[in-house]
Amino acid sequence: MATTKTRRSAKGAPTSASARPVKSARRAHPLVEQLRFTRSEWLRALKGVNDEAHFGQMNSIGWIVGHLAWQEQRYLLYRPQGIMLREDIQREFASGGPMSTPSLAEMLAAWRKITRTTDPFLDQLTTRKLLVDVPLNGRRSGQTQGSAIRRLTYHYWFHIGEILAIRQQVGGRGLPEYVGSIEAKAPYRPERG
Repeated sequence: MATTKTRRSAKGAPTSASARPVKSARRAHPLVEQLRFTRSEWLRALKGVNDEAHFGQMNSIGWIVGHLAWQEQRYLLYRPQGIMLREDIQREFASGGPMSTPSLAEMLAAWRKITRTTDPFLDQLTTRKLLVDVPLNGRRSGQTQGSAIRRLTYHYWFHIGEILAIRQQVGGRGLPEYVGSIEAKAPYRPERG
C-alpha cells in the first residue's frame, strides 16, 4: 500500500515548494523513519524563529540550519552517491567552520532542497544497504550508512537543544518542552531486512 506524506514548514503549514505529497511503494526502514521524525522535531524547534544575532560563542540558528544541511548532504548525497548540490554549504558549514550569521530563510531553503533530494535514496534503504561502508575521499571509512544516519539523527537532537537554549535566552515563549508524538509518527517497529 502506498503511503503519502506532506512536508510542512516550520510554522506547520504546507510549504509551496514541498506541498506535493511524497509517495513510496513501501514503508521506509525504521531507522529512516526515526530520522524523518527527528527532522520534524527540529522544524518544531524552529517554529516562529526569525534571523538573529550571535550570543557570545554560540552558533547562530541560521548557521545551525546550514550545518545540518551540510551533514545531510555529506552523509546522504555526497559520500554515498557522489552528489554535491551546494558547494557553498560544503565550504561554509562543515564542523569547525567559521562563525557566521547567514539568513535563516536562505539556510532553510538550502536544507529543504537537500533533504528533498535525499528522500529517494532514503526510501530505497534496506538493512543490507545500511551495512555498506560509506566512503570518505574515495576510501573505506569504517562507517556504515546506518551508523551515518544514526549519527545524523543524534546530531539533530544536539542542535535542537542548542536552538531551544538560544530561543530561551532571547525570551522565546511557547517553546517545545519535550519530544513530540513519536508513538504516532515513528513508533518502534522491528526491522524487516
